Amino acid sequence: GAQGEAAVREFVASLTPTAQESQLNAWLEAGDEASLRQVLEVEPGHEQAVVGLAELLVAKDERDEALALLARIPESAETRRVAALARVGDEASAEADEIAGKLDALLERVKTDEDARQEYLDLLEVLGADEPRTAAYRRKLSAALF
Repeated sequence: GAQGEAAVREFVASLTPTAQESQLNAWLEAGDEASLRQVLEVEPGHEQAVVGLAELLVAKDERDEALALLARIPESAETRRVAALARVGDEASAEADEIAGKLDALLERVKTDEDARQEYLDLLEVLGADEPRTAAYRRKLSAALF
């Protein structure tokens, strides 16, 4: 039904961002390390800022800090991708054919070696779902494990 003027004003006010939200958005848009750290000071579990900062840290080879940062928030496709980049390090920049060769070499060890299995999964993440060979390597992993 119809609402009074006070209710309408309150509703409209709730739609406009607060000064703090505007500042957070500005820092997120800047996307640099200092700005993302500012966001996390205000909102420690801000997912976009955590993932963005972790990605910057991986690029600076501060992988342990990136992984610790990602542990603050629930796992998602983005957190898995950035964590995989942090764990595989320089291999993340390898060509798809080089990654495929590494996956083939790891396949025989995945059943008995937890580190090999994690590296295999990380390399699949780096290879990406769009890479046609990813599905085949996932099937090979399943066959090797079961």
